[in-house]
Amino acid sequence: MQSHPVIQARNVAKSFPVGGGAVTVLQGISFTVQQGEFVSIVGPSGNGKSTLLNMVTGIDRPSAGEIIVCGRPVHRMSEDQLAAWRGAQVGIIFQFFQMLPALSLLKNIMLPMDLAATYPRHERRERALALLDLVGLADQAHKLPALVSGGQQQRAAIARALANDPPLLVADEPTGNLDTNTARAIFGLFERLVAQGKTVLMVTHDKELAQRVPRRIAIVNGRIERDERLPASAQPAVLLAA
Repeated sequence: MQSHPVIQARNVAKSFPVGGGAVTVLQGISFTVQQGEFVSIVGPSGNGKSTLLNMVTGIDRPSAGEIIVCGRPVHRMSEDQLAAWRGAQVGIIFQFFQMLPALSLLKNIMLPMDLAATYPRHERRERALALLDLVGLADQAHKLPALVSGGQQQRAAIARALANDPPLLVADEPTGNLDTNTARAIFGLFERLVAQGKTVLMVTHDKELAQRVPRRIAIVNGRIERDERLPASAQPAVLLAA
């Protein structure tokens, strides 16, 4: 099956006003991510990695350049257009989980389907349960987020990001608050999702996990310093079983 671009960044720059001037965080960023790729964004703190993710997801806009995601010019869309597009096309996974504390894990995962109306109402509960089973949390469905571990909350957050079956998953330090073993388990889940056809773009400071990602883009001083791919023989085997 022939892949097609999911993300196209063309000469992207981003500046923020500071006092009477501006600070440039990103400049001249250009790259393309194909369908089914697993890409990590690495580099020192404060070099624009999270800013780049925010522009890919439409949370922020570039000062210059273009960002095309799933065939849509994200940088030109209105806030209403972005909200509808994001709900269907992008699953976002945050470092701090951001589960709604008053809702069970099941209801947290049903919420994106309710907001986007992507599935018939009578199918949403069954789909949410299936996604919890996918991430190994079927037996925790009715618990509140505070009653499960951080690793379980992150698994639930991944299930929530998958709720509307988006082609793209964007993760900002998804293992940053997890212990080593739990981080490896979450990373393994990403590998399985990529093997099933999802595209994953992830910011990480975890050097061990970053070395397992088939493609790494290093951003230093607001520019792409390296864009490198692991040879196929060096890429880790992926177990498709949950």
